[in-house]
Amino acid sequence: MQPRDLSDHVAYEAGRGIEEVARELGRDPSEFVKLASNENPHGPSPAAAVAIRETASSVSSYPKAAHADLTSAVADRWDVTDEQVWLANGGDGAIDYLHRAVIEPGDTVLVPSPGFAYYGMSSRFHHGDVSEYELSRADDFAQNAETVLESYDGDRLLFVTSPHNPTGSTMPLEEIDRLADETDDETLVVVDEAYGEFADRDSAVALVEGRDGFDARDDVAVLRTFSKAYGLAGVRLGYAVVPDEWGDAYARVNTPFAASELACRAGLAAVDDEEHVERTVETARESRAYMRDAIETHVWESEGNFALVDVGDASAVAAEMQERGVIVRDCSSFGLPGCIRITCGTEEETERAVATLNDVLADLGLETDPSDEAHDPDAEVADS
Repeated sequence: MQPRDLSDHVAYEAGRGIEEVARELGRDPSEFVKLASNENPHGPSPAAAVAIRETASSVSSYPKAAHADLTSAVADRWDVTDEQVWLANGGDGAIDYLHRAVIEPGDTVLVPSPGFAYYGMSSRFHHGDVSEYELSRADDFAQNAETVLESYDGDRLLFVTSPHNPTGSTMPLEEIDRLADETDDETLVVVDEAYGEFADRDSAVALVEGRDGFDARDDVAVLRTFSKAYGLAGVRLGYAVVPDEWGDAYARVNTPFAASELACRAGLAAVDDEEHVERTVETARESRAYMRDAIETHVWESEGNFALVDVGDASAVAAEMQERGVIVRDCSSFGLPGCIRITCGTEEETERAVATLNDVLADLGLETDPSDEAHDPDAEVADS
């Protein structure tokens, strides 16, 4: 007995943790700072941490009430109906639910390259095929409808990541609206806003609901997560906001109790913790600005909680920075072998990362490559 043929499936490759690196190098974990996985440098929402502690004694019960309460709280946050909010085990779970609701075997899904590996992984799990549209390094990874439409071929699902990981670029709502207009009626445009809190842009929920001068659409869905701005990556909590017509499908595609009791109670506390989110967003803005000003090589503009940096040889630079105690993301797995991604940390963490990177670049004598040839679209993509 063997599993089905999984040869076309790429294993998810997460960023490395401090403990893992410290064990490998035989060093004390306190020597390291991790800026590789776009986690919140201020930790979880304090209100959520209290809620988790208070909920611990009741985890013997299924999270039916908490699930309903959090659904309503998120719906209020976006001024949508409860039925339009699909809670999930992280943003990845919401991606799975949308595939379950949409994909028939042999349907195609159009995803960005470079981009988040799980879009394609989920499609293949659900017997869909994957096509890609390329975001060009020569154009600073700009996102617009025309770029996507050049590769569009009647695909059933189409993913837009805004802000985009790992580049930090965004797609204006007018371009997303055009994209939905110029694709088939049976194509769902999914806008992944995992980093949405960090961007100075309105959410694509405006397209779903018909606000801010846009007509309401039944072919756009939005993904959001509690992992980044709220600092709840470890409890795995995300959701989709879907068109009103899609509400009934959730009960047919979700797993029983799609989010845990701890996750739901943490989310209920975090969703109103505006102080924590504002502090986190301000830290990211300051960190991004400092990296662009102080790093002695090209840093792309970003609206996420990270910056993409041109270093010439990502593997060599990331390895040397790790030796010096700063863990960053080698973007070779994204098809960008000349780039690293640095998560926005606290002021102290960001300054240490910048100083370490500048020293490494000087010591290694690397030359950066401004051409688009440094993007390998055939590379296996990964990470969060």
